[in-house]
Amino acid sequence: MDTEKFLNSIGIGNQNNEPSAKRFPDGAQYRFEVPGIQNPNAMAALFEATDSYGVNIHRVTQTKGIMLLTDAEIEEMVTIAADEKVELFLSVGPRATYDTSASANTPEGARIGYRLRGYKNLFYGLEDVKRAVALGVRGIVVYDEGLLWVLGEMRKKGELPEDVHFKVSAHCGHGNPASAKLLELIGADSFNPVRDLQIPMMAEIRRSINISLDLHMENPKSSGGFIRHYEAPEIIKAAAPVYLKTGGSVAAHHGWDTSASQAAERIKQVYLVQSMIDRYYPEAKLSKTGAEDMSIPEK
Repeated sequence: MDTEKFLNSIGIGNQNNEPSAKRFPDGAQYRFEVPGIQNPNAMAALFEATDSYGVNIHRVTQTKGIMLLTDAEIEEMVTIAADEKVELFLSVGPRATYDTSASANTPEGARIGYRLRGYKNLFYGLEDVKRAVALGVRGIVVYDEGLLWVLGEMRKKGELPEDVHFKVSAHCGHGNPASAKLLELIGADSFNPVRDLQIPMMAEIRRSINISLDLHMENPKSSGGFIRHYEAPEIIKAAAPVYLKTGGSVAAHHGWDTSASQAAERIKQVYLVQSMIDRYYPEAKLSKTGAEDMSIPEK
């Protein structure tokens, strides 16, 4: 059997320019995710701006790490998300850049990304997740494939609630169909590939997996700063169901501590992307707020 036939036989095929027929459980093609909302004040400002611009968002992501939030801050963010009927995803910590290793902050060591080093940091990461879940969080951003596998096993065995969802960060560095399929198999519910994939590459990944793809519409300067608003309609067609990850260009880098005014600026970016979709692909279906399959926190 030649290589292309073999890849097709295991569910990994070349893209064929056909629009994705896959959808979220509610039949929608796309949702909006706003990353980099690190604290309750920024989160409250975000939703004030959402009302001003008349747009819907479905997921808010905190990227600095659960361990850097107090219980009271997590509970406040959980309450806001539950009241607004949106997902709240908190990021696992500690990661390599917080660890004692200096290598993670060097050009060569950057390949480590945010993965965990040693048994103890794996243990601490699990404890970080358990603490957030106990406080009502139902969405976790994962930066390490081994941690993802353990969390998936814990969910299977009832050590974590069934409704906890795991999102794989772009910082894991995955960008091909085989990697995407592996992540889905070991427990991922949502997958953020590397930021600079071309649309045909997104389509190839979509054909191989059923979980949602989280795709950057814009990026901080530290990861290229590129903006893909005009591509949003084509990305939806090729890769649905997708979370359009929007607002990143407001930040200077990953983990940026977004201010209240910058949170409002992120919502303006959502509005601009929504305007592109309305103009060039008005028939695209957007999920309503609070769809049943969403990992909305429990307060």
